[in-house]
Amino acid sequence: MPPKRSQQVRRFQLILLKPSHYGDDGYLIRWWRAMSPSNSLASVYSIAVDCAQRQVLGPDVAIDIVALDETNTRIDVPALVSRLESHGNFGCVALIGVQSNQYPRALDLGRPFRAAGIAVAIGGFHVSGCLSMLDGQAVDLDACRDMGITIFAGEAEGRLELLLQDAAAGALKPVYNYMNDLPSIEGTPGPFLPAQVVKRTLGRSSSFDAGRGCPYQCSFCTIINVQGRKSRFRSPDDVEQLVRLNFAQGISSFFITDDNFARNREWEAILDRLIELRENDGIPIRLLIQVDTLCHRIPNFIEKAKRAGVTKVFIGLENINPDNLAAAKKRQNKITEYRTMLLAWRAHGIITFAGYILGFPADTPETIRRDIAIIKSELPIDLLEFFCLTPLPGSEDHRMLWKNGIPMSADLNIYDTEHPCTAHVLMSEAQWRDIYHEAWSLYYTPEHMKTLLRRAAVTGAPLGNLAKYLLTFSTTDRLEGVHPLQGGILRLKHPSERRRGLPRESAWVFWPRFLSDTVRKQAILAGTAARLLAWAVAIAWAPSSRSYADLSLTPVDADGDDARDLVTKTTGGRTAAAHIRKVAALTGASDASH
Repeated sequence: MPPKRSQQVRRFQLILLKPSHYGDDGYLIRWWRAMSPSNSLASVYSIAVDCAQRQVLGPDVAIDIVALDETNTRIDVPALVSRLESHGNFGCVALIGVQSNQYPRALDLGRPFRAAGIAVAIGGFHVSGCLSMLDGQAVDLDACRDMGITIFAGEAEGRLELLLQDAAAGALKPVYNYMNDLPSIEGTPGPFLPAQVVKRTLGRSSSFDAGRGCPYQCSFCTIINVQGRKSRFRSPDDVEQLVRLNFAQGISSFFITDDNFARNREWEAILDRLIELRENDGIPIRLLIQVDTLCHRIPNFIEKAKRAGVTKVFIGLENINPDNLAAAKKRQNKITEYRTMLLAWRAHGIITFAGYILGFPADTPETIRRDIAIIKSELPIDLLEFFCLTPLPGSEDHRMLWKNGIPMSADLNIYDTEHPCTAHVLMSEAQWRDIYHEAWSLYYTPEHMKTLLRRAAVTGAPLGNLAKYLLTFSTTDRLEGVHPLQGGILRLKHPSERRRGLPRESAWVFWPRFLSDTVRKQAILAGTAARLLAWAVAIAWAPSSRSYADLSLTPVDADGDDARDLVTKTTGGRTAAAHIRKVAALTGASDASH
């Protein structure tokens, strides 16, 4: 008898695209090597691989998955359209993790696919935040509907297969809204990207979320309204599995993307497991985590973080004026604790990053300059990152402005925390914009960068790593006009990647200017790098390095440093110090009575 013919396998094409966004000149922001990995892309990729392995489209359908991050990869849209057309348009393009500033670019990416009759879906914080906090029509969501792009709001665990099945059947719904049904993430596929994708980031760094959600109520934040205020966690077994999976392809450096890892209920069990992997299995894990300003109060947290491989920590400092913090509902930040917390991290040789927001109601150019000077003198922060207070769609700030009819910029591309998007009560738009750019040069002066290297030498922090970050943070805004977190190595541009509606420049104009700008910028970077290296080497070899001291490194006084400018220069600071003294007096009186 003749052999049975094998059943023909159809191949569903799943194209996962993480959009970038446009710079002020209208050109796409893209790099040879980008600063940060995309955890959204890693999350959806791993869930898609799981769907393919489980054959969710049936035993006769294979799923081919392509993952592309536009911040470090040029997206060849015509080639992708041809690929899908060669399979009879049997597939779907998914625009992954789209933030508000990336939404215009996401629409530009989706447009040619829809014109070719290809199914397109969009997810991420913009569409999820809009459906969570607004009426579902606001903030340009109708542009998706008009183009026939499916909106996916919420998280993909346990839901992606439904979207894929509908896409394969040619029956995608207009909206998949799971905002009121956030899934458990324990036991689900952990974020993962192939090595060829990860290698396009600086340091071959990947990422994962050990938990989602945040219990705090910061009014400028979208996390609490998209991922919820109830925390959900991965287990230590989940974390070990994804670390081993990455290590098998040569990756052991991770950004744990939890908005506040210190409030992850499983933090100790996860850190203990990571310590085992480092100390018993020899996996050279290196971690960047995000925490709040009170994490130093948690017994053993910093000590175990160090042993688990934490080399860098991001702290949401946000401001040193308690009145500004209260206005943003960030009451958990206590400026009287700042030095204690920062010195605790520094004692373990861990590099500290701190976010600082400009544009709170009490801010003026003068107060911002004053506050940066105080921070430089009194707080032992290594790297300070500046942001403009931005009413991001999905935040309480945005909803309140929208409900009250307060004007906000209609250009979503500038909702990147680097541009003023609404009026300020004390500053003009130009003043706000100018002081944002000035802030970088105020903090990253040559003299202060030397001071930062001297402070690092005292506690044994890696001077080479710190110098590398100082290079990025001191030059990216000045040279490229973007935030360092949007930065990378070697900015890449192409005439075809200009924003829709702007004129296409002649190649004879574009390429000579681009090449001359690139040479100029690389020369500046090389000179700055050489100076930083020279300073770092000189400080490392100086006999006096270990005995360096300044105001920021002195131990916290028993009176809580309440005579310092950090406390005395604002009304809120003086009030906070007085409150602490009152509590201490009452506590002392209570103790004495017993």
